Amino acid sequence: MRVLMFGWEFPPHISGGLGTACYGLTNGLAQLNDIDVLFVVPKAYGDEDESNLKLIGAGDIPVTRKNKQFSSLEKKIEYYEVNSKIVPYTDPEEFWKMTTKTEKKESHFVEVDEQGCVKFSGKYGADLLKEIFRYSVVAEVIAEDNEFDVIHAHDWLAYPAGIAAKKASGKPLVIHVHATDFDRSGGNVNPDVFKIEKEGMDAADRIITVSNLTRNTVIEKYGIDADKVVTVYNAVEPIDENEKVTFEKGVNEKVVTFLGRITMQKGPEYYVEAAYQVLKRMNNVRFVMAGSGDMMEAMIRRAAQLGITDRFHFTGFLKGKDVFDMFKMSDVYVMPSVSEPFGISPLEAMQSNVPTIISNQSGVSEILTHAFKIDFWDINAMADAIYGILNYPALSGMFKQYGKAEVDSLQWKNSAAKTREVYLSAVADATV
Repeated sequence: MRVLMFGWEFPPHISGGLGTACYGLTNGLAQLNDIDVLFVVPKAYGDEDESNLKLIGAGDIPVTRKNKQFSSLEKKIEYYEVNSKIVPYTDPEEFWKMTTKTEKKESHFVEVDEQGCVKFSGKYGADLLKEIFRYSVVAEVIAEDNEFDVIHAHDWLAYPAGIAAKKASGKPLVIHVHATDFDRSGGNVNPDVFKIEKEGMDAADRIITVSNLTRNTVIEKYGIDADKVVTVYNAVEPIDENEKVTFEKGVNEKVVTFLGRITMQKGPEYYVEAAYQVLKRMNNVRFVMAGSGDMMEAMIRRAAQLGITDRFHFTGFLKGKDVFDMFKMSDVYVMPSVSEPFGISPLEAMQSNVPTIISNQSGVSEILTHAFKIDFWDINAMADAIYGILNYPALSGMFKQYGKAEVDSLQWKNSAAKTREVYLSAVADATV
């Protein structure tokens, strides 16, 4: 079976968990032997790992002159553009806080380069909506020029591309919901994003959600038939034995880590307040906030107001080896997310023998037993959990031992096998 898969990012060029999940799933599918993946991203850099798939950059595909009507933008795009006013930022969540630009009811002519290709930044910037729909134009060309059995589109950025490929080929569409705008916005949903998400869900033959928490959101908030929504949990890549080396953290103190986007969705303010509570009870501990986002400046100011900046450190965005180096330095990992569709980072922490505290409001809490679970808003419970793990070796040892064993069983090949079942189901229905 050949899968035409659309995503927005692929390692090493990632901004968070979406690219990591795409990489893990495609590696898992490769182990099934009967699955062949053609993975499309807006922009290919040439240094991606293609050992388990064929990767195509949409910007490398020549397109012919077309006349497309995108109802969700209420405009015609006749000709495709290179000139995009992209500004760099961390992720799609932060995008909506930086721009309120609208594309509705506006004719816009765009152009291709000398090779007839559309240029993409592959990032999240001021012209993100334009890039998303240019991506769908190229997706139609790719669908017409390739043979495949099923289409798989990851997250709202790729849904229009998946829809375009389905219309061009008649093949069944599976969309993968890694998050919804209800998670990202705290309920203050962006109407343009909601519309794209809803159109993708309506057009899909099957919908994969990363947790039952997200599945319920899809069914209840978007009015989707429950029969076509299937939960497939995320997983982790096994750690190579050669990577299990002792890392000297350089300080004879405990280290507590928050690692993720510093945005409302991730609950960073609750982590800062819990750190303050712990530091009132012990001082041989340092707190780290690793990541970037629109709330970072506010968190720096709050740490300063609380007088804990000598014990509270901001690293900026980490990825790849730096993430695992951070875990190797950590004695506790905390993910206090307000609304987390899944959350891969706790699995990576537990895989690295780090006792982990997660919020009950996360999808990953559905499958983890040996992680300390608290409500994101309960600062006292969070502080007590951190203090207990740091000061009671037996408690810490229990979470390390059993947590590591639990996470080692959560492998991408198992998630891939369930995804394959979704493909088969969608293909079977399409041939009836």
